[in-house]
Amino acid sequence: MLEARNVSKSYPTPRGPLAILNDVSLSLDRGDSISIVGPSGSGKSTLLYILGALEPPTSGTVTLDGRNPFTLSDKELSAFRNKEVGFVFQDHCLLPQCTVFENVMIPEMVAPPDPAVGASARDRARKLLDQVGLSHRLEHRPGELSGGEKQRVAIARALIRSPRLLLCDEPTGNLDRKSASHVADLLLEINRDSKAILIVVTHSAELAARFPKSFELIEGGLESR
Repeated sequence: MLEARNVSKSYPTPRGPLAILNDVSLSLDRGDSISIVGPSGSGKSTLLYILGALEPPTSGTVTLDGRNPFTLSDKELSAFRNKEVGFVFQDHCLLPQCTVFENVMIPEMVAPPDPAVGASARDRARKLLDQVGLSHRLEHRPGELSGGEKQRVAIARALIRSPRLLLCDEPTGNLDRKSASHVADLLLEINRDSKAILIVVTHSAELAARFPKSFELIEGGLESR
C-alpha cells in the first residue's frame, strides 16, 4: 500500500514560503492505477517526486508498505528507490552510448552485485523488451529509435527490478497520437500483469480518461474527478 498523509510542500522565496502542495492525502492498494491532472505549475511533478522519494515533503508522511523512505540514510534511500520505485519521465533519459538492452539493465548494474540475480535479470530484461515490442532492437542505440520506441525502452527499464510503485511524469507528452496510445496501452497492460501501483501525471485529458481513477490538483489540493 502507498499512503500519503497530509503532505504539504513549500519552497523558500525572498517574499516568504511558496506553497505548492497543501495537505494532500492519498491511499492506494497493490494493483491500483490512477491519473493526476492539473495545469502547469500546479504541483503534479512535485507530488510525484515526493511519492517516489526523490524529494522530501515540507510536512506530512509518505509510506510504501508501511516503510517511510525519508527516515532512511542516503545509501538506504538510494537502494529503496532503485528496488521499490520505477520512474518514467517525459524525456526518456536513456544513455545514448548504451544499447537498448544495456539501458534496461542499468538499475541492476548500479544495485549491489548479486550473482544469483544476474542471469535472471538478463532474462527479465529480454522478456520486458519482448513485451514492449522491442526484442528485435536489443543491440540498437537510442539514436536509432523513434520517440515511441525510446519511451518503451524507458518503461522496460523502470520495470526491471519489479518495483511496487511505477510513477510516470507526462509519459506521452513528446509522442504523436498513435505512439501515445501505444504507450498508454502498455502501461495499463503492465499494471494489470505486475500488480504494481501505477500513477501517471499528465496534461492529456485523453490519457487521464483511460484510468479507472483520476484526480486533479487544484490550488495545492488533490481532488477526485
